[in-house]
Amino acid sequence: MTRLDRARAKLAKTDYDALYVTSEVNQRYMTDFAFTDGTVLITHEKSYVITDFRYIEAAKANVVGDYEIVTNRSGDFLLELCRENHVKTLAFEEDSMSYARYKSLSAKLSGVTLCGVGGFVEELRLYKEPAEVEKIVAAQRIAERAFSELVPEIKRGMLETEIAAELEYKMRKLGAEDKSFDTIAVSGSASALPHGVPRRRPIENGFFTFDFGAVVGGYHSDMTRTIVIGKADDEMKRLYNTVLEAQLAAEAVITEGYRNCDADTTARDIIENAGYHGCFGHSLGHGVGLEIHESPRLSQNTGDLTLAAGQIVTVEPGIYIEGKYGCRIEDMMLITEGGARILTDCPKELIELDI
Repeated sequence: MTRLDRARAKLAKTDYDALYVTSEVNQRYMTDFAFTDGTVLITHEKSYVITDFRYIEAAKANVVGDYEIVTNRSGDFLLELCRENHVKTLAFEEDSMSYARYKSLSAKLSGVTLCGVGGFVEELRLYKEPAEVEKIVAAQRIAERAFSELVPEIKRGMLETEIAAELEYKMRKLGAEDKSFDTIAVSGSASALPHGVPRRRPIENGFFTFDFGAVVGGYHSDMTRTIVIGKADDEMKRLYNTVLEAQLAAEAVITEGYRNCDADTTARDIIENAGYHGCFGHSLGHGVGLEIHESPRLSQNTGDLTLAAGQIVTVEPGIYIEGKYGCRIEDMMLITEGGARILTDCPKELIELDI
């Protein structure tokens, strides 16, 4: 079943006559074509990619699925399409449409009721197809290789911003079309910040946390590794090994049908029982795909939600001691039928750079 077939099957279970896709990410998912100026209209019988002249040739060559490519993006033209397809109720993505645009469409679409929906396409994106998994793995391999090449090149006096830029450059050079997000490369006291921003200052002794990823074919990878500049003392080793133990324990229990919240609890209990109370302040993980953060979540607040085959999640426990330092280790996992497998292939033993 194609993505368009799945969307239509889902649409058939609703009271809506059509779905209007305005999120660029969801447009790409539905058509396998990346464009930044246009929309997608899916009805029970016909579907359209609505764009302008700049994209028409590329759309005809690259759009996957039974879509008619049309170029008039005015509200009157959308009304004509709705009338041709007997659309009386039009579902739109309320999370990606501004109020001003909603008011404009409402005024132009006479006789059509606009119905805001959330998560319609995102729910389809939860379950990765083999081709999607291949792209994510390819992006991950680029990130891993870039990191392995970078670490031996780190020298005393280099700036955090310099090292972050070098990592991103290496990923690009190895074939990434982009970075997954702004690279985190923070050392010393800044490693206590889960989303710390690289500073224009020389790297400090102590923990040095890298959180980064590459993009291939629109799909993201995500990984975190923490190394040590200089020598780790006993407390640093204990902290690092606690994070690693928590991560390995979570990865060991994650499987199809396992509760998302229980995965978080498995890691969190190890950290709390080791005496690091309140030092793991974020959830265990999140989904990865066309966006760096998407469903599902591995969190204490997910109730009875369970993991399902085709989902990809990160597993990233951390310990952060305010004003001192912090450590995080992150892998990606694919949930499979009856199990799960780790997609990340990068050592996790503590690296000490005695430079």
